[in-house]
Amino acid sequence: MLQINTIKFGFRIRTRQGLVVENLMIHGRDEADAERKLRQMYLHCEILDRFIQAGNGRATPMSFEDVVSLVTK
Repeated sequence: MLQINTIKFGFRIRTRQGLVVENLMIHGRDEADAERKLRQMYLHCEILDRFIQAGNGRATPMSFEDVVSLVTK
């Protein structure tokens, strides 16, 4: 059975009408795949911020210190 792993990517965008959409979560194989799906749903949007969903269920960007603490555990 073929299994494709996906990652949940988060975006903060401004629609072409000027509305800001926060914490928009999209699954993708990589960031480019998630952005492609985003742009299919929101034509001509502006991406204001992007992040990867943390494994603990919180959609917060990870700092350098967070990454170092994960690597040194």
